[in-house]
Amino acid sequence: MAEHSSPRGTFLKVADAVKARIDADPAMLELPSASELMRDYKISRGVALRAFGVLHKEGVAEPAPGGRWRVVRLSASTDRRPLEQRITDIITDEGLEVGAAFLSASALANRFGVSRPTVSKALDRLEAAGVLANGGQGKVRTVRAVPIREERL
Repeated sequence: MAEHSSPRGTFLKVADAVKARIDADPAMLELPSASELMRDYKISRGVALRAFGVLHKEGVAEPAPGGRWRVVRLSASTDRRPLEQRITDIITDEGLEVGAAFLSASALANRFGVSRPTVSKALDRLEAAGVLANGGQGKVRTVRAVPIREERL
């Protein structure tokens, strides 16, 4: 940004510059961090966060795990269902039977691109619902009940 530019609307200019970078690089999946924007455009953290807000409102970006922002491409479809539903799909899609060993929280975190604590919370909810059985610390979690998929018309 210019040294003597007006602070009003600076976040809009930064958002436009980031959109131009996204358009120029079709392989771009993740936005620069707030600190990178602060460094590159010599702006405050608040201005960077407002620029992210503009990009989110326009549907260009969305928050990602870990405080980052990812690019939303119209051609890319993202499964926005709750994590518990996506985890139960593993049971039905892979044909797991009652008593079968289930994936670890670390493996699920890698598979879905979320943090391990986020997966642990989802697994706790599935245990409370009776879908999974916790084997205890260091033990393998097992399938307690095979979920039934609802047919939606």
